[in-house]
Amino acid sequence: MSNHDETTENRLRKQLPEEMPAGSAEPVDAPEDPRTPEALPEAGLTGRQRLAQGLWPPRVTRAQLIVALLLFGLGFGLAVQVASNSDSDSALRGARQEDLVRILDELDDRTQRLEDEKQGLEKQRDELENSSNQAEEARKQTVEKERQLGILAGTVAAQGPGITMTIDDTKGTVEADMLLDAIQELRAAGAEAIQVNGVRVVAGTYLTDSGNSVSVDGNKINAPYRFKVIGKPQDLEPALNIPGGVVQTLEKEQATVTIERSDKIVVDALRAAERPDYARSSSQ
Repeated sequence: MSNHDETTENRLRKQLPEEMPAGSAEPVDAPEDPRTPEALPEAGLTGRQRLAQGLWPPRVTRAQLIVALLLFGLGFGLAVQVASNSDSDSALRGARQEDLVRILDELDDRTQRLEDEKQGLEKQRDELENSSNQAEEARKQTVEKERQLGILAGTVAAQGPGITMTIDDTKGTVEADMLLDAIQELRAAGAEAIQVNGVRVVAGTYLTDSGNSVSVDGNKINAPYRFKVIGKPQDLEPALNIPGGVVQTLEKEQATVTIERSDKIVVDALRAAERPDYARSSSQ
């Protein structure tokens, strides 16, 4: 063997591991399988088997369970309803003609009873509405009557068309009976409200002489005497100007009388409401 061959053999020996003596060899560990023990059994499964394993056993959440129960209840109710309708239809289809006639008669009777009840309720409603309307009308009439009586009694103010009569007594010759005649003449002509110098004239008003002046219901008034009268002016003024009437009588006493018509006369002097001592309403 040449030197070149020996050199090559020595190089190869250095690169190879030294041989281990017999009996001292140790087992070489096999490389670890990266898959977990749980995954190893699945290595030989087909795709269909793995799908079946993923679907069963099912993993149901609480919300899915509630929805499933609701759907089950709904389906059960629909099934019961359909079965009931089917039973009813089957019963009617299998009924005799006499039974069908009887059922129709009962339905007609029930419809008539409901119609009668409806008419009765409508009648009660109309009666209640009429009663309410009558009560409201009675209340309005009562208020209006009270207002009218208040005007006549002098307890409420009043306004309306009328006249204003002014008596200017510079000589002091006008007496209470002359003013009373004027009031009586105005009442006879349709006066509804009268006020003299701030004193309301009512049914029980009285006038008396008080020196050179006049008292109305105990209230002393002085000339000029101003009458504010509510009524129809076309009737009030002629009643005062008739021959021998109020105006001529006052002018004979050298008093000056002026009368003015107006579309709005306000009588705002009030009298306190007096409670009668003995008279009572007969309705009590």
